[in-house]
Amino acid sequence: MYYYLFIFAIGIQRLVELVVARRNAKWSIAHGGKEFSRAHYPAMVSMHALLLVSCVVEVWVLGRPFIGWLGWPMLAVVVLSTVVRWGCVAVLGKHWNSRLIVIPGAPLVRDGLYRWVRHPNYTAVAAEVAALPLVHSAWLTAIVLSMANALVLSVRIRAENAALGYA
Repeated sequence: MYYYLFIFAIGIQRLVELVVARRNAKWSIAHGGKEFSRAHYPAMVSMHALLLVSCVVEVWVLGRPFIGWLGWPMLAVVVLSTVVRWGCVAVLGKHWNSRLIVIPGAPLVRDGLYRWVRHPNYTAVAAEVAALPLVHSAWLTAIVLSMANALVLSVRIRAENAALGYA
């Protein structure tokens, strides 16, 4: 029961992210931003929605147990990845977006974790996608959605690097 509430809370967080992203997208476009490579965006959103649904379905239908030695560390990974992701949102400010919108001439952010890691948000997302299902030993979801996430991120990171090169 607690796991389902946890997944629900993660879902609410995702909705908040979409609200912030929509607000920031409007700001970016109003300030001359150009959107790049929109084709992968629906796949990315669908993958994240499927992750939440799959976590619940696998645990419920296949009766996956909570295994403390796995679940507690994975919960810590999810919490840490959430902190990192929101840290990225804070550092990027109005420039953060789930869509790929770049304002020409805007300086590349090199504050926070961006000083050491080129894509800290995507690193945190990859950790979260793997860890969230494993909180309640939903290993099929962890494997399949991690592979799907790797495909989505490979497209996204290439597109983002190209867009940043354009700017």
